[in-house]
Amino acid sequence: MTRRAASADPRETDDGSGAVRRLAPHARRFLARRSGVLVRLALWSLAETGQAFLVGQGVARAVDQGFLAGDTRRGLLWLTVALVAVLLGAPVIRGVFAELAGLTEPLRDGLVRHAVDRSLGSAAAGGPGGTDRAAVSRLTNQVEIARDSFAGLVLTLRSFVFTAAGALLGLLSLHPSLLVVVLPPLSLGLGLFLVTLRPMAAAQRRALAADEALGDHAARSRAALRDLTACGTGPAAARRGAELIEDAAAAARVLAGWAAVRTAALGVAGHLPVLALLLAVPWLRGRGVTAGALLGAFTYLVQSLLPALHTLMTALGAAGSRLLVVLDRIIGPERPERPERTRAAEPERAGGPGSVRAPAATRTEPALAAAPRPAPGAGGGAVTARATAAIPGPGDDAPDLGGRPADRARTAAVELRSVTLSYGVRAEPVLDSLDLCVAPGEHLAVVGPSGIGKSTLTRLVAGTLAPSGGEVRVDGREVTGRPPAELAALRVLVPQEAYVFSGTLSDNLTYLGPGASRADLDAAVDALGLWPLVERLGGLDAPVRPAELSHGERQLLALTRAWVSPAPLLLLDEATCHLDPAAEARAEEALARRPGTLLVVAHRLSSAVRADRVLVLDGTDAVCGTHDEVLDRSPLYRDLTGHWQGGPARRR
Repeated sequence: MTRRAASADPRETDDGSGAVRRLAPHARRFLARRSGVLVRLALWSLAETGQAFLVGQGVARAVDQGFLAGDTRRGLLWLTVALVAVLLGAPVIRGVFAELAGLTEPLRDGLVRHAVDRSLGSAAAGGPGGTDRAAVSRLTNQVEIARDSFAGLVLTLRSFVFTAAGALLGLLSLHPSLLVVVLPPLSLGLGLFLVTLRPMAAAQRRALAADEALGDHAARSRAALRDLTACGTGPAAARRGAELIEDAAAAARVLAGWAAVRTAALGVAGHLPVLALLLAVPWLRGRGVTAGALLGAFTYLVQSLLPALHTLMTALGAAGSRLLVVLDRIIGPERPERPERTRAAEPERAGGPGSVRAPAATRTEPALAAAPRPAPGAGGGAVTARATAAIPGPGDDAPDLGGRPADRARTAAVELRSVTLSYGVRAEPVLDSLDLCVAPGEHLAVVGPSGIGKSTLTRLVAGTLAPSGGEVRVDGREVTGRPPAELAALRVLVPQEAYVFSGTLSDNLTYLGPGASRADLDAAVDALGLWPLVERLGGLDAPVRPAELSHGERQLLALTRAWVSPAPLLLLDEATCHLDPAAEARAEEALARRPGTLLVVAHRLSSAVRADRVLVLDGTDAVCGTHDEVLDRSPLYRDLTGHWQGGPARRR
């Protein structure tokens, strides 16, 4: 897990001007396509201008022309006009919200499409494991933030513009001196607010970046939990998570600080105009401003202008900055990729079937091939083909990087070309740049400690697991992405837990070879030693009840089924672990005599000794050779041999 560089994305410290320039063309196109909605929204909003104007005028005229003039009836009539203007606001708001949906929902749909397209495009371009974890935040949280912020911003901008227009026109109609008193403090508060916009946008951007980084780390750690545990890097990942949490908390504190400054600006803009108007009453009275005009001015301020300004400043400060930041992250340019760990130089394609190749930049002499393995309890790391010279196939007299002439002309039964597999983008790979060639007809045993990647290797060869990088071929054909029917014709994978279904014994045995004759079944049963089970059940046509079979009987039945299959490659993933040593030896020898190639994840030392070659996966290097060769070159294999034999192993 690598810490993101502070300058990895300049948008995280952008004050907002760059985002405005980037988003302006998109905004113009979006609004131009919805001009009809904007016109209808403006028409509904004009009613708010009239409403704001009538409320203040009604109060002023009720006082001057009604109550102070001794005409109570006229005063009540003007107050009724003001009341009707307030009540008419309800249908106006209803109409505004009806039109608002024509802007917010298309925006949300467009952002979702863009976020999905970007994520899929990034994954397709980056290959296996290259998914964008931050897309989850963009698709859910950030899209909803953008939708809600846009809706709030449209409502408040529209309301402020039309309400302020009505209120200012009302103040001007009452007396021009009122504007002289009200506008300066109002402008001061608004100016103080505008000063905070850029730093607030930068703080909001950093907060969102911290949120994305934390979510990205959590998703990657969850996907790589197995590797973190195996490699002992869980504490480091936890420390990195704590750092990201602290970064997110610090960004939130900075954001809260600027929010406090903005609140102060709101106080200035919201209260200073009223205080200035109160202090200026004597001066205004001396200039001919009536008591009704003063009350009307207070009404315009308290009921229309200041609430609209307060709402505008709140929306611009919160919804506006959030909208700017989120839109830039969703539809702006791609963020720079974090630096990846560089891979070793690609190996030259030397060697033929029956060889393990290493990256050319890391090949060493055979004397250095046995690299030290991790200390016990340290967990497995990445298995690589590093530091191994080319190993000849069975029957060769000496190493030959070019392979035997006969092998060079043949198609490998199994070939791995720089195969890397990890369970997360940032997780340490289980297999790292592994190169392997298995010749047709060869018997290969795979050994290594538990959790090192043996079953992963068989799944890769079987085509049920896609590599993060590199290429896996069986019989010259790449297996990744191949349909199940084609894979079934290439290989048979027998797992540790054998699958037996309800039906006849013959149905189970011919499941992978429906064209097998009764003679083929008899030969398979005889070769694998299945006759005692056949006789106990009542013959090949007798029904099989899986629950009544032991684990060993189910494994033996599955191995016999594999023998019947016409597939040229058999993969046994500890498929004999429930058999006794004699039954295991008979089954493996029978399957080795069968035409085709056999790859066995060894459960006992005898399985490795019976194989033509042994592949040792030890978390640091992959060592391949005959039993004696690997015993001499691999400390781990010597340890495993001593464990299997119940004592320390000696070099032969």
